[in-house]
Amino acid sequence: MTGRILILLLCVAASVATAADWPMWGRDASRNMAATDISLPDTFKPGPINYNTEEIDQAKSVNIRWIFKLGSQSYGNPTIADGRVFFGTNNESPRMAAHKGDRGIVMCLDEKTGDFLWQLTTPKLGAGKVSDWEYLGICSSPAVSGNRVYVVTNRCEVVCMDVEGLANGNQGVQDEGSYMAGPGKPAMAIGEQDADIIWAFDMRSELGVFPHNIASSSVLVAGNRLYVTTSNGQDWSHVNIPAPQAPCLIVLERDTGKLIGEEASGISKRLFHCNWSSPAHGTFGDRQLVVFGAGDGFCYGFDPQPVKEDGLDILPEAWRFDCNPAAYRTGEDGNPVKYASAGKGPSEVIATPVIYNKRVYVATGQDPEHGQGVGALSCIDATGSGDISKSGIVWQYTDLHRSISTVAIADGLVYAADYTGRLHCLDADSGKAYWVHDTASNVWSSPLVADGKVFVGNEDGYLTVLATGKKKKKLAEIDFYAPLYASPVAANDTLYIATQSHLFAVGN
Repeated sequence: MTGRILILLLCVAASVATAADWPMWGRDASRNMAATDISLPDTFKPGPINYNTEEIDQAKSVNIRWIFKLGSQSYGNPTIADGRVFFGTNNESPRMAAHKGDRGIVMCLDEKTGDFLWQLTTPKLGAGKVSDWEYLGICSSPAVSGNRVYVVTNRCEVVCMDVEGLANGNQGVQDEGSYMAGPGKPAMAIGEQDADIIWAFDMRSELGVFPHNIASSSVLVAGNRLYVTTSNGQDWSHVNIPAPQAPCLIVLERDTGKLIGEEASGISKRLFHCNWSSPAHGTFGDRQLVVFGAGDGFCYGFDPQPVKEDGLDILPEAWRFDCNPAAYRTGEDGNPVKYASAGKGPSEVIATPVIYNKRVYVATGQDPEHGQGVGALSCIDATGSGDISKSGIVWQYTDLHRSISTVAIADGLVYAADYTGRLHCLDADSGKAYWVHDTASNVWSSPLVADGKVFVGNEDGYLTVLATGKKKKKLAEIDFYAPLYASPVAANDTLYIATQSHLFAVGN
């Protein structure tokens, strides 16, 4: 290795180690919900709220730098990069008079001040609850790479945008006005506070996928490629799969949006409900893998390099792991256990797999509308090949219920939330449970580890703060006035808390 290359590698390593942004869901490709290099205030709380106007008194808030009014529903998580904050919501608090009615929205704010900079406005599909549920907005967490931001819209598209919006000129697509108006409608006038779309890839028209309820998941940026979940699922009947041949995971060229690969493992034929999990990327031994939690209840490891197979560019399957214990799939009578039946039976994977110390950690769960039920959190040895459902199991923890939450891991401890509202602390190597804390309300979001603390929000609007470690120590419980479906994230000594209707930037 030459001295020049060594210096370059050291500089790259240093820049990664000191980076304090949160540019994609899970902060980086490992998807681990942890930011141990962050310093946060010990105490904070929002000021009083006027429930008639939904205004929160900033002057009476404690250690909250700014508050931004979102729409009426917000499920995705903020991402923070290069002085900007990006997040998805709906259009129930319009920032631009020209954009009226139910729309999907991605907003960009100034990181320091919370000032509005620009937004992407996406029309609804018109399919209603079956494919683009009313007022859900955009549920994807944007991913930032360089001067580009990528998001999955409510229209089941992957959209690439300039991080500066139209303020620095119009690049890429030149007809944003037609896009924002919707098919068959006159183009809208656009300005500097609108998004600058570079390219868009429509997964419905290009792949024939059928999104169930809403297109979700977050884009994984890995080198010059994007790995994207298609949200292919069932139709309104919850029995029929309209597109059983469509892929559940695809690869796009980062700069152009060109389709360059897709999974061909037959996931769509076996899915229970839909595919909403986001992919992760890591190195296991001498190979790199894209790890994907699928709608059939399996977690998959794919070679990230597509290869030609029967005329298609396919992601080779390295391994698959059944995240459901055998008893969840087959009852004592030897018959298959029905999906979503009385809290029993198998589940899909909605949480994002997390890569930590060359292992994969992921929990099973279902749409919260299905209620509570049995769950399983698996620790997977991802160095094997083929069906590793038995050989790849390091440990499996079944004393939690269904979960749609991604785990956070720090200092050898796993923090996992289940839908019933309980937060579990486990040993990352053995699966030994150290403590369980009940937040007393359903949890949709994922826990965050930052600054020696664990943060988790619940459906009642309370953010619970506990100390990290093997002994349970509750530090605070803070009322944020509205359901906390989005997960807390931390960047540059600031904690971001998104309720259904407000985004809070917490810091000293």
